[in-house]
Amino acid sequence: MEKNTFASAEMPASKNWKPYAVGGALIAMLGANAALFVRGNNLDGQLEHLRANTSAEISDLRSANGNQAESTKKTVAEMTAQIEQAQTNAKNFAAAQARFSADRVAKSTTAMVNTLAEQHKAESEKVTTALGEFKQNSESNFAQVNGKVGVVETEVGNVKTELGNTKTTLETTIADLKSVRGDLGVQSGLIATNGKELSALRELGDRNFYEFTLSKLQPATTLAGVNLKLRKADTKRNKFNLDLVSDDKRVEKKDKSLNEPVQFYVGGMRQPFEIVINEISKDTVTGYLATPKVMAARR
Repeated sequence: MEKNTFASAEMPASKNWKPYAVGGALIAMLGANAALFVRGNNLDGQLEHLRANTSAEISDLRSANGNQAESTKKTVAEMTAQIEQAQTNAKNFAAAQARFSADRVAKSTTAMVNTLAEQHKAESEKVTTALGEFKQNSESNFAQVNGKVGVVETEVGNVKTELGNTKTTLETTIADLKSVRGDLGVQSGLIATNGKELSALRELGDRNFYEFTLSKLQPATTLAGVNLKLRKADTKRNKFNLDLVSDDKRVEKKDKSLNEPVQFYVGGMRQPFEIVINEISKDTVTGYLATPKVMAARR
């Protein structure tokens, strides 16, 4: 029963609240519309002001662009005029420089030609003077030359005579040389007993000759690859003893005589080497070693 009483008491209150709510909503809507209207009017004013300012700025920009274009055009025209003037100046300078260079070359060439002409003149004068002096002295010089030619001819004749005498002497000396048999039983070539005969043998050119002097008191001497050592020199009997070392082989030659060909073979050669002693003194011998010109091996 208490719930029903409460429900009946609330109902009149809810019915009275709705009209007030609707009114409040209408008032709020009217207020909002009014605010929107006022704001719209303000926006229209601002937009109109913005349009005016934009138009003014566009006009200013157009004016500025026009002025800038005129200024640029004027600047381009001035620069073009300056470039043309510079080109003209350059052409004029090049022409002037070319004329200056041509004048300088012409002057230099003229000076060179004049110098060469003077030098040629001086040389011509020298040649003329020299020819005159030569002409004046030619007769005396010719006589002197003839005298010198006569002296030379005489000297040439003397040389020919001396050569003839030398040839005759050489032929005579060679004819006097003897060929003897060596200590190995091989027939020797011609042998020399003194310096004159040795010179004659050298002229023949058949063999190589090496002169030497050996001393008993000195170490071995090497000639043409052969070691020679004197062991004994007997002046009373004109005998000597000699050691030979060749190809690592030692050969002893004993009681050899003066001017006797002492023969030995080297390296299997066909012709023997020969030692000839022409002089024997105390502990010393003097002579020569003869070797073949052609070192042909024995078969």
